[in-house]
Amino acid sequence: MNTTLIKNARIVNEGRILEGDLLIEGGLIAEIGPSISAKTASTKIIDAGGNYLIPGAIDDQVHFREPGLTHKGNLFTESRAAVAGGITSFIEQPNTVPNAVTHEILEQKYARAAETSIANYSFMLGGTNNNLEEILRTDSEKVAGLKLFLGSSTGNMLVDDDVALERIFSSTPLLIATHCEDEGTIKRNLAQYKEMYGDDIPVKYHHLIRSEEACYLSSSKTVALAQKTGARLHVFHLSTAKEMELFTNKIPLAEKKVTAEVCIHHLWFSEEDYDTKGNFIKWNPAVKTAADRDALWKALLDDTIDVIATDHAPHTLEEKSQLYTSAPSGGPLVQHAVVAMFEAYHQGKISIEKIVEKMAHNPAILFKIRNRGFIREGYAADLALVDIGSPWTVKRENVLASCGWSPFEGQTFKSRITHTFVNGNLVYKNFKILEAGLGSRLLFDR
Repeated sequence: MNTTLIKNARIVNEGRILEGDLLIEGGLIAEIGPSISAKTASTKIIDAGGNYLIPGAIDDQVHFREPGLTHKGNLFTESRAAVAGGITSFIEQPNTVPNAVTHEILEQKYARAAETSIANYSFMLGGTNNNLEEILRTDSEKVAGLKLFLGSSTGNMLVDDDVALERIFSSTPLLIATHCEDEGTIKRNLAQYKEMYGDDIPVKYHHLIRSEEACYLSSSKTVALAQKTGARLHVFHLSTAKEMELFTNKIPLAEKKVTAEVCIHHLWFSEEDYDTKGNFIKWNPAVKTAADRDALWKALLDDTIDVIATDHAPHTLEEKSQLYTSAPSGGPLVQHAVVAMFEAYHQGKISIEKIVEKMAHNPAILFKIRNRGFIREGYAADLALVDIGSPWTVKRENVLASCGWSPFEGQTFKSRITHTFVNGNLVYKNFKILEAGLGSRLLFDR
């Protein structure tokens, strides 16, 4: 049995920071204590040197592009970038090619991940206007949930039939995750700007095309439908102050039927950054105003927003360099999400304990992920060591996402991930992927 002993760590878990040691045996956390001795001569000892040991982050929203879009990335390359960023588990979205709207296609994705993914994985089934039968066949122990696009997406994944939508909400016990933007509003706004600029619309108007109104119309309608039907709803990548009124912090997360998520880019960037970053910060929903960003931070800290994710969605440099109407939305974020949040810690915006809560504990609670997301004896040894005093700068040559660029290019972070463990295997150390093992399929207690 492989054993690893991590000594002299600041262990961050469940709102506390404890100085001590942690023993890994057989892929699990075997012991946590103030001072643990190696039990065998073969035990590998890692001196954490007072660095922070955190549960590996769980990213509940990524697009790793396999199958069908592998010129942008694949399950190997993007999971490699994830573990380099301290993300040990991910939930991938169904808008690949073909769309994962049947269980046959979904299981093909699981089989491919079992062969290549360094991080732990799950995949969402995609909902459409006419695949309710597939939705009802889903094994909730083995599939993260159901994803509905209520704004435009790849292929046949726009759910725009109100009758079909209510039937889905009324029929499934699955967690329903939604992308909420009103398609009609976006189309009208886009037509107005195309009339003025043609296809060369300045990207600074992106947040006015995919506007606050478009977001709120869709998210408010969806939350109302969840309340009417009793469905379990999780709203992805919220971007506006106005939407915060739709969610509550009055009850514990485990009791919430409607939950909220914010992404790194909506916490970091604002409309002021479009002039320098251009299409590299073009996302859907759009990065909006500084006031919206401030409201998202407030909601995150007071627990109105439950989870931090990335919406990692790589595109090639060539694709991103096109005119506004042709350049796709999305960007790579898994490698830099955790250190970006630790940068916010350095800025006094958030505590390390809160980062761990929003990026590891809460995704595990929200999705009911089995034996992950916490540093507890008997849980999977999905862990990351973070050195908060070791600055480094994001450059194209150290970006691990297949697309080869980052919206954080040129940013110096004060913190770095030094080690990442997945199922007890050391898979990343000091800027090097070790490929010591593969991730496992996530399972859910429901």
